[in-house]
Amino acid sequence: MDRFLEMQVFSNVVDAGSFTGAAEVLGMSKAAVSRHVAELEERLGVRLLHRTTRKLSPTTEGEIFHARCRELLANLLEAEAEITARSGEAAGLLKLNVPVSFGLMHLAGLWPAFLARHPKLLLDITLSDRVVDLVEEGFDCAVRIGQLPASTLISRRLASTRLVLCASPGYLGRRGEPVRPSDLPAHDVISYSLFSSGENWSFTGPGGEEESVKVLPRVRTNSGDTCRAAALQDQGLILQPSFIVGPDLAAGTLVETMAGYRSRELGIYVVYPSRRFVAPKLRLLVDFMVEAFAKPAWE
Repeated sequence: MDRFLEMQVFSNVVDAGSFTGAAEVLGMSKAAVSRHVAELEERLGVRLLHRTTRKLSPTTEGEIFHARCRELLANLLEAEAEITARSGEAAGLLKLNVPVSFGLMHLAGLWPAFLARHPKLLLDITLSDRVVDLVEEGFDCAVRIGQLPASTLISRRLASTRLVLCASPGYLGRRGEPVRPSDLPAHDVISYSLFSSGENWSFTGPGGEEESVKVLPRVRTNSGDTCRAAALQDQGLILQPSFIVGPDLAAGTLVETMAGYRSRELGIYVVYPSRRFVAPKLRLLVDFMVEAFAKPAWE
């Protein structure tokens, strides 16, 4: 009787939502998968799955057991990976979630160097600005930008970036430059819709005073790249992180405005689930990213 095999089969059935899906993942027959689950239920003396002709779902006991199975199987994989790393090269799959703009501009160029260092590692990279549930969605780690809420996640700071109010010389030549936050409602604004503060933009003034103003966007978008593109086409003011607009400020194609006022500084972090043991392959990735951003390009 292989209890770990039973747990692996059961976990895959729940994750796939069917015996057929689990059989495909595991390379088993559907009959073998069904038999393993039936034997597990018989041994435990409880029903773990609701079965109908259209749907398969865990019972309350099945949900509890599934969570514990995932934890135990993860610990087993970590133990194996740790021994592998001590005796040779780290190997296996790393699943990452990273923000779209940051992932394209500052991470995509790093992955070849990481893979060259560790040729037995594989990367599965999802670009999304949505805050994912690392454990529930099976990610090893994520890059997050902003103030981190209290959680059980472990975090390593990679760098910082500041929000910059800027526009093109063409727009400023046509509409003039704002001098203080209260000037902003009279300007064309391209607003990033995923800011936690919405359309309330906050600044620290020359004397350290805090000022907040509600902007009236002409364009609202969930893409920082779209904000930047619109600004470069003389469409209005944007408030975007320096990691996006830094090259444009250096080239003069965008100009920082409202001298004497500064917006927020944001931390850039790599976060991963809190576990007693961190898989060596994940530790290698985190250390690589910390090293890569020791001197951020946008600064």
